[in-house]
Amino acid sequence: MNVILFGATGMVGQGVLRECLLDPEVESVLTIGRRGTGRQHEKLREIVHQDFYDFSAIESQLAGYDACFFCLGVSSAGMKEDEYRRLTYDITLAAAQALARQNPGTMTFLYISGMGTDSTETGRTMWARVKGQTENALLRLPFKAAYMLRPGYIQPLHGITPATKWMRVLYAVMGPFYPVWKTLFPKYVTTTEQLGRAMIHVARYGAPRPILENQDLAAVLRSETP
Repeated sequence: MNVILFGATGMVGQGVLRECLLDPEVESVLTIGRRGTGRQHEKLREIVHQDFYDFSAIESQLAGYDACFFCLGVSSAGMKEDEYRRLTYDITLAAAQALARQNPGTMTFLYISGMGTDSTETGRTMWARVKGQTENALLRLPFKAAYMLRPGYIQPLHGITPATKWMRVLYAVMGPFYPVWKTLFPKYVTTTEQLGRAMIHVARYGAPRPILENQDLAAVLRSETP
């Protein structure tokens, strides 16, 4: 399986990249970002691209891939809806439309959304509406399959850290409580390793529904256990 990965320098993307490089059935990984990952691996190729609203300059290099793991995202904190929509909906759709043109009917697209996303696009919570708009637009594109992943709390493992300072501070405070949350609220927590493994599994074998909540991702991993 040949994979394109967006957001490889973020916390989730770092975890997904790690699992892709470890998985023997992932033959190659192409990362696309505004900066390199700093990783060296025989399966890894990187494209540094600055304009995430226009992929025409590199679009020809996006053909021939089996799956896209779209892990790029920003927090809505302090943003107005039009700004958040531009950084969430517009960027995601610009990439997805380019990929659909280059891999019509052959690519599986996996989008990291979020628990609480509003599929109706009409709720009161701004970020949930925008995420819902993004999910619905992705599901209309001519991919082989598209899956919207809605993880809950994600615990970083293997030395992975959030990209922004305020998120690093947040996880430094919250991280020690992960074992407690895992015990009390198993349906709402996961790890970067588990999420990466679940994405690879879904890209390879599919899933029973296009929207996968945190508990659905956990079920995917259980199905891997002999």
